[in-house]
Amino acid sequence: MLTVLGFTMIATFLVLIMLKKLSPIAALVLIPALFCVFVGKGAHLGDYVVDGVGKLAPTAAMLMFAIIYFGVMIDVGLFDPIVRGILRFCKADPVRVVVGTAVLAAIVSLDGDGSTTFMITVSAMYPLYKRLKMSLVVMTGVAATANGVMNTLPWGGPTARAATALKLDATDIFVPMIPALAVGLVAVFVLAYVLGRRERKRLGYLTLDEVLEPESETVLVAAGGPEAPRPSAGGGADQDLPGTPDFPGLDPERATLRPKLYWFNAALTVVLLTAMIMEWLPIPVLFLLGAALALTVNFPHMPDQKARIAAHSDNVVNVAGMVFAAAVFTGVLNGTGMVKHMADWLVGAVPEGMGPHMALVTGVLSLPLTYFMSNDGFYFGVLPVLAEAGAAHGVSSVEIARASLAGQALHMSSPLVPAVYVLVGMAKVEFGDHTRFTVKWAALTSLVVLGAGILFGIV
Repeated sequence: MLTVLGFTMIATFLVLIMLKKLSPIAALVLIPALFCVFVGKGAHLGDYVVDGVGKLAPTAAMLMFAIIYFGVMIDVGLFDPIVRGILRFCKADPVRVVVGTAVLAAIVSLDGDGSTTFMITVSAMYPLYKRLKMSLVVMTGVAATANGVMNTLPWGGPTARAATALKLDATDIFVPMIPALAVGLVAVFVLAYVLGRRERKRLGYLTLDEVLEPESETVLVAAGGPEAPRPSAGGGADQDLPGTPDFPGLDPERATLRPKLYWFNAALTVVLLTAMIMEWLPIPVLFLLGAALALTVNFPHMPDQKARIAAHSDNVVNVAGMVFAAAVFTGVLNGTGMVKHMADWLVGAVPEGMGPHMALVTGVLSLPLTYFMSNDGFYFGVLPVLAEAGAAHGVSSVEIARASLAGQALHMSSPLVPAVYVLVGMAKVEFGDHTRFTVKWAALTSLVVLGAGILFGIV
């Protein structure tokens, strides 16, 4: 019963947000609350929600102060050279723009944190997508998939969880998987190229000088000849306001620029990211300190600090609200026991004859399981069961652990991953649109990683 209700609850959530019948925040709160009553645990809803909020509160705090920190860094011009460098590479060609998105997301993902990756990637690429009228879900889909592949770094989370759950060395899991993950990353670049070709066919491309022109009536030259100005791919509700620069990240006249403090801000960011990787302090504490220091040094006057916080308050409220709403969803899933019953049912559904192939089974199951539940739930709840089943048929735990990483490309677009709300929020993309576009490509990338692991004899 709980198994059926669990899958039904998740399916209902996905259908309603993809059909845009409910906003993600409303769906994350109302649907689990309703199903909690169906399960007969309505009296415990408060406990489940409080427990879920308690577990996600550090994540919400981290996101709040990270948004303020990176928002300030964007304001003061830290990322302007990156944007200009990408522009020079992209040359206003949609193919290069999409490939550049994948490359940037993969590089920034080296810090091991999805939220910061998405903030930096969207900050750099969003103005370019808007100016070229490119599809914003292409940007979010490529960024999420690239980050999902890179999320398997030992300090990214899944590898460490797998090692802890199965009492293995993270190096023994990750290092042999590098060739398969490299193939997965190549698959992301190929995907970016294909999607970029599709965008180029749809839009044509401008010269770099034309992109930087403030006039919106620029005529595009494509294979079929001149085209009329196109409507924004981002939707009618997100049109640029009159007088607002199309490329605010490159506006050399904005009052918030702090060129004299450029190297201070660069050094502060490097130290902050280094501290995250080295785990000197909890990430929420690091961003809290970083945001406070960045505001104080760059904007010493109190009115200026308030103005900068207010400028980024929309993103802060939207993302933090989404995280706390997700706490209701995860709290009900875990508190009612739905997650455990769903996992047990899926593991029990594996045919007996597949025992010697438990590594392959684990890799395939990692796609839906890491999408429908948190990494903690999968790696600490399900993976040990799969490893035990594999051991009975002579399959080593380390093979099971490696195979379990295959689903991460898809996992990063799960509604249970807080970072994805940073991505869609900053890109001004509906979560349902992102899901509908990305899931198929992310699942294909995960299968490529798994296939490469099998081909190389790693899994």
